[in-house]
Amino acid sequence: MYLLFNPDFSKDKKMEKNWIEKNISDLKVTPNLIDYEKEKKSFEWEKIGEQFEGLPCGGLNIAHEAIDHHANSKLANKTALVWLGQNSQKQEFSFAKMKKETAKFANVVRSLGLAKGERIFTLSPRVPELYIAAIGILKNRNVICPLFSQFGPEPILQRMLRGDAKALLTTKKLFEKKILPIMDQLPDLQYILVIDEQYDQSEKILSLPRLLKEASDEFEIEPTDPEDMSILHFTSGTTGMPKGVVHVHKALYTHWMSGKYVLDLHLDDVFWCTADPGWVTGTSYGIIAPWLHGVTNIVDEAEFNAQRWYSILQDEKVTVWYTAPTAIRRLMRIESEPTLECDLSKLRLIQSVGEPLNPEAVLWGLEKLKMPIHDNWWQTETGGIMISNLISQTVKPGSMGRPLPGIEASIIKVEDDGSVTEIIEPGAEGDLALKPGWPSMFRAYLHNEEKYNKCFKGGRYISGDLAYKDEDGYFWFVGRADDIIKTSGHMVGPFEVESALMEHPAVNAVDL
Repeated sequence: MYLLFNPDFSKDKKMEKNWIEKNISDLKVTPNLIDYEKEKKSFEWEKIGEQFEGLPCGGLNIAHEAIDHHANSKLANKTALVWLGQNSQKQEFSFAKMKKETAKFANVVRSLGLAKGERIFTLSPRVPELYIAAIGILKNRNVICPLFSQFGPEPILQRMLRGDAKALLTTKKLFEKKILPIMDQLPDLQYILVIDEQYDQSEKILSLPRLLKEASDEFEIEPTDPEDMSILHFTSGTTGMPKGVVHVHKALYTHWMSGKYVLDLHLDDVFWCTADPGWVTGTSYGIIAPWLHGVTNIVDEAEFNAQRWYSILQDEKVTVWYTAPTAIRRLMRIESEPTLECDLSKLRLIQSVGEPLNPEAVLWGLEKLKMPIHDNWWQTETGGIMISNLISQTVKPGSMGRPLPGIEASIIKVEDDGSVTEIIEPGAEGDLALKPGWPSMFRAYLHNEEKYNKCFKGGRYISGDLAYKDEDGYFWFVGRADDIIKTSGHMVGPFEVESALMEHPAVNAVDL
């Protein structure tokens, strides 16, 4: 199925040695995208819009396209969500049930007077209520602001203040440990909805089960402009306060397209994204993209455990798996033969994101899981995958892949006067930049227009990442522009150092 070979590169080039060729006819499913060059040339974003039903009353809303559209179709009884509790619980929700449950949540927030555009934060483990709330919030045209449940009180406070939090969804444990200590510093927070509290604790601290029990399971989404704010994610740089990254409902164009071409989602797929919704991957691809395609979505409440993960892949018959390099490296450190110990025969595609994927990890996947692990690149600001290795295309281990259809990526140099020069020479390092205009591009840094404007120079979005492009159009990550190491007069990124160290047989793991 996969052919590994070593092209003969000249010494002055930085390209990796091992390429993995694909034979399309040997793949388990015919890929959605086969002719990359043809699709790149003919692609138009507005044609993607033809895939969406739109609201009966006008406009475009993520919640409608992800859940209600399917619930009103022949997919109504198909399983949308499979939730696996950390104590062996299991719950399944059809699209029809998800429509009703998310309608209840939308009615709850509407009854509380939370108006269009107001921000509702979530601080929760990966329980069904979190996923139901995410869709319900969007139905009421509020803005979902996910927080990672491992954050401490101070990072939570920073984000809630900067995001003008009006309501919060959380659990009793997280409330007592992380919210109670900062309550007096959040005077504008109107409501706290507690997932596992049976009784209201005050006029402000409310029982979500009680509210849901009293709510109707019918909800009509009001007209939603595609440019209405949908999600506010926070991202931290090496310096300064976290930035509130604004996304809109039209971002679903990118989620749908990348779900089709990168994740190669087909209607009968079972999809598992291991990312927490507190991070952008966990919302864009742990919630939105699979449901736009009517795909069954696996959610595991528990934290990483190698045997548990392999068992989930086997027992839930996962076909497409989206995970992170950190998790893959942890799996690599365990002496096992996963394909002999578990039945992974349904698995057909592994994608990875979050940080660069070392070549050794790609090849480990080929050896141990019988398929390469495909790396891709994007950021909180891009809202969706921009550059990727595709299931139908040659994989160059260590490379991020090539830009998706509709994405114009380049390597540039920002001159002292602020002008931009594109670097054409293969292998020459520079700033990774994108031409604005893709639908999931962030629309603002909340309350920080100056910072937002600084991200754009010469008609390009400057990602802050350094990279180079090879002669075949594949992009290779070097490092963050502010994380570069100077050695013997040369500029080297942490990823290059990690990759070099990983090549030594005595090195088991590297973390710079």
